[in-house]
Amino acid sequence: MSTAVNPYEKSKLCGVSLPTRIIRSATHEGMADENGKPTEQLTKLYERYARNGVGLIITGYMGISQQGKCPLYNMTMINSDALIPAWKELTDRVHAAGAPIFAQIAHSGRQTRKKVTGEKTVAPSPIRDFLYWETLPHRLSTKEIHKICDDFAAAALRAKKAGFDGVQLHCAHGYLLHGFLSPHTNKRRDKWGGTTEKRFRIVGEAIEKMRALVGDFPIIVKISSSEKERDGLNPEEALKIAVLMEKAGVDGIEVSCGRASEGFNMSRGGFPYEIMCTDNFRFEMFPKFTWPVLKPFMKFIFKSPLPLFNYNVDTSEMIKKAVKIPVIVCGGIRSASDIESILCSGKADFVSMSRPFICEPNLVKKLRDGVQTDARCINCNYCLMGAERRPLRCYYGQLPEEN
Repeated sequence: MSTAVNPYEKSKLCGVSLPTRIIRSATHEGMADENGKPTEQLTKLYERYARNGVGLIITGYMGISQQGKCPLYNMTMINSDALIPAWKELTDRVHAAGAPIFAQIAHSGRQTRKKVTGEKTVAPSPIRDFLYWETLPHRLSTKEIHKICDDFAAAALRAKKAGFDGVQLHCAHGYLLHGFLSPHTNKRRDKWGGTTEKRFRIVGEAIEKMRALVGDFPIIVKISSSEKERDGLNPEEALKIAVLMEKAGVDGIEVSCGRASEGFNMSRGGFPYEIMCTDNFRFEMFPKFTWPVLKPFMKFIFKSPLPLFNYNVDTSEMIKKAVKIPVIVCGGIRSASDIESILCSGKADFVSMSRPFICEPNLVKKLRDGVQTDARCINCNYCLMGAERRPLRCYYGQLPEEN
């Protein structure tokens, strides 16, 4: 049964007032200094989103520890109290521009490099990551897992002190918490693996410790609802995890899919091979003359599955029927008509987008005012590859001029 929902009217998400129901999903920006401190460039980007009708800004992932730092260009961090004043200045300016902002907090797990963190990569099980080609990651001990949960709690408290309106716990896309949730990457048979409930234990502990420090401060999560591998997460198990999330006390769930090593499953669309060759560290080992020969193989490995649009909506609908907390859906949402259809049919309470806001920070205003009906984003995925060595920008399917 459909109910009329206006995406551009005010609403509330876990008690936070939003100017619209369209959310900027977390996107790595590469706009921090060497210590993870936000730059003026990042603040201005968020201000632009806020001025142009974005209902909620979720930051790019912020590292909770040096061990969990990602290898992409200039990641933001929230691993030190010394960063709180800089983040407070940013949140004050975003609020003045008209939007709430949540901090996404994350630990990269095995999806990083020792060259970046200075430490051996870690994971629930010693399974090598296909993308980063590091040695086998260190299997975390129970003591180390407790420490990571403490780091998440400390990061959430810093976010609260810094004026954020809430936090999002990153449990998707192959990062550490998703690594525990997925049977493909978690082969443990102790209390941290073996069943859905045991694989969820680290997330439950992190949430419990966060709540102990931040009280009723909003906590939402981002989950991957499916993976390509046969032994990976599927929608049915994601549904069980969503129910466990609600029982653990989270205030909302954003539904995504995939893992970075699956290629362009979570960000479906074009195969940006040209910018992969110039900007991806793995290609440094291949002579330039081999790049054309490698392309068919790489295109097969990183092939984007179908459908290309609205690909998490069915799972979002399943989850929404099973939980009472708000559900956000992302993944290939590109048109005003699709946004309205998703919300009016009750398949999600909010929609979120990432790539479209890279080329159009004022997209919500354009859709709301009827200037256009669809996002300009062509899903070329050049932005994803470019983020490895440069600040976030739209390339619109073209190599950077300097290359």
